[in-house]
Amino acid sequence: MESVTDTRTPSEIGREAFRILFDDRDLSDPSRLWSEDSVDHFLAAGQSVRGAQALAQWFRELFAAVPDFRMEILNAFDDGDRQAVIQWHAGGTFSGSPFLGIEATGRRIEIRGVDVMRFDSDGRIDEDTIYYDGAEFARQVGMLPPRDSAADRMTLTAFNAKTRLWRRLRGGEDEG
Repeated sequence: MESVTDTRTPSEIGREAFRILFDDRDLSDPSRLWSEDSVDHFLAAGQSVRGAQALAQWFRELFAAVPDFRMEILNAFDDGDRQAVIQWHAGGTFSGSPFLGIEATGRRIEIRGVDVMRFDSDGRIDEDTIYYDGAEFARQVGMLPPRDSAADRMTLTAFNAKTRLWRRLRGGEDEG
């Protein structure tokens, strides 16, 4: 790819990448969005995905798992000359293929998050760190009990009992 320095602001580049990815779902040319060595860090999933082709495949799997997936940008800010911070809201129904090892539950998901995106001089994503509440996602798909439910309170009680027992057995040491 011939290098042409992109003159748009980072938040403009980020908004355009979101439009191509989430509105158009255009993954036909991954190098249009990501540099070849790009890496996305999905912190809540404990996963980093490296390379334009691998990232395109990751998003194909997301869209297959949540066919009606939608993403709305709430705010976008420039942070330096090549970095943008984008706050978003995403939602859809987990009714398609398995995703991240989780079988589709048919449940609706609604999550908020933030992307911290760094771009190369050609306006492609070089690195993206994605933050969202993984526990809330797990609750919504049914992996964890609903917040403040009887099952949630029992889980918390059992965890605290295990922690106290562990400390007693270890003579006050934290679990490690």
